[in-house]
Amino acid sequence: MIQPDDPWGFEEEPVETWNDLLSAQAVDILPLIAFLLLAYVSFHRKSVRLKYVTLAASVLYMGFAKSNLLSITDVFRVVDWSFPPFRHNIAWYLFAGFTVVSTVLWGRFYCGRVCAYGAFTQLMDAILPSSWRVDVPKGIEKRAGYIKFGILATVLAYYAVTHNTMVYRYVEPFWMFGRSESSVLLWAMLGTLLAATVFVRNLYCRFLCPLGATLGVISFLTVFKIKRWSECKTCKICEKTCEWGAIEGPRIIQTECVRCDDCERVYADEAKCPHWRILDYKKRKGGTIPLTAVRS
Repeated sequence: MIQPDDPWGFEEEPVETWNDLLSAQAVDILPLIAFLLLAYVSFHRKSVRLKYVTLAASVLYMGFAKSNLLSITDVFRVVDWSFPPFRHNIAWYLFAGFTVVSTVLWGRFYCGRVCAYGAFTQLMDAILPSSWRVDVPKGIEKRAGYIKFGILATVLAYYAVTHNTMVYRYVEPFWMFGRSESSVLLWAMLGTLLAATVFVRNLYCRFLCPLGATLGVISFLTVFKIKRWSECKTCKICEKTCEWGAIEGPRIIQTECVRCDDCERVYADEAKCPHWRILDYKKRKGGTIPLTAVRS
């Protein structure tokens, strides 16, 4: 009788190579890279058409197809300093890394272009009649912006005491894209939130999102901020254009700005922005041309 080469089963198990790991995860990594490149290109080119293509891709692919969103539960990972194994979660690290780096570079880029729920509400805002919307008074809007920071602090305190990650379902509507079971209460809360969003644009993202609050805190480190001209001290065109309450006179409120491009397109439009008209007037009059761009 021929004995097997390793009758006791002591042979070493085959070691996974990086080629094996990348091949197995390619179905997640490659589409994610393609989507993030689309988001960056649409942002860099300040293209309205590409922006809405990106928002649609975010909802359909990142949302409903993959249910791939960052969450307050990822902030819990940081609190516990407990992260998934890198070798088998490359796409997650790529996504999280891109979000942190893009926030440091440009601000809440993730909120304005990558997050599937934020994209969904922006598409709602673009499709529904503008006559349905209610403009929140500036005083209330400014104060309401602090609510999300209160929610973030409350949820982190609750998690520190209980370590119950399931609390995320009561402060984030992102579960709507997944296939997890949800209660009647959660569906009622989601329905109420979406109904309110019909009238108050981007309601959750502006006032209630704890992840947005987290990225808002990180955005204090933003390197490449939106330019402001000296004329911005008196001109209100960009402030009226901003749908996120992120402009206050000449100042960009970093915690609220999601780099949606709206004010940046006005800023560069020589027919709309007074700065360019003043330059043109002085040029025709033979006066000096001040190049006074400031950053806020």
